[in-house]
Amino acid sequence: MSNLDTLKDMGQAIASALENEIHSYDVVFDELTLNARADKIVTILTYLRDEANYKFVQLSDICGVDYPERTRRFDVVYHLLSLKHNVRLRIKVQADDEVPVPSVVQVYPAANWYEREVWDMYGVMFDGHPDLRRLLTDYGFQGHPQRKDFPLTGYVELRYSEEERRVVYEPVKLQQEFRDFDFMSPWEGAKYILPSNEKTDEKADEKADKEGQGS
Repeated sequence: MSNLDTLKDMGQAIASALENEIHSYDVVFDELTLNARADKIVTILTYLRDEANYKFVQLSDICGVDYPERTRRFDVVYHLLSLKHNVRLRIKVQADDEVPVPSVVQVYPAANWYEREVWDMYGVMFDGHPDLRRLLTDYGFQGHPQRKDFPLTGYVELRYSEEERRVVYEPVKLQQEFRDFDFMSPWEGAKYILPSNEKTDEKADEKADKEGQGS
């Protein structure tokens, strides 16, 4: 049996055991992915940790993904590892910035900082977290910087003021506007006309027409 078949069988078995908690499953990039109910995440992770056939005893990471076009715009993704069976598992739940996702710190203590990071970067709240505060940004930071609608420059910048002898926050001031860079491979020709080359291309076409008429 191939690894793909093994993962699909595992997905089917988990989905059958947790039929009220798991919406669907799939194998993506050689990892089993479960799409689950956010309000049942504690039940799901407890089962996967304790069930002898799986023993996903390690929580490797929790991360967020932002899909602004969706009503529930965020995915919270849990990455598990079974050392006993040498298998990784990914669990996705959908969330927004209003309804909290249950904290899983009671199941995996390592989730403490992971959930704080997701809250800090995306604004997803975790109900029951013992200390849900910012982790990577400053205490007075406004907004959540990994949301797709957060500006690249941010809203403020900080610097040390010699006059005030302290760090101060100020509105962002750009010395130079953003530039669009062309990262096309130098071995490939451009499939569009650069803004400064319109006249050059027109002259080349006129020259070709005259040469064609002369011949």
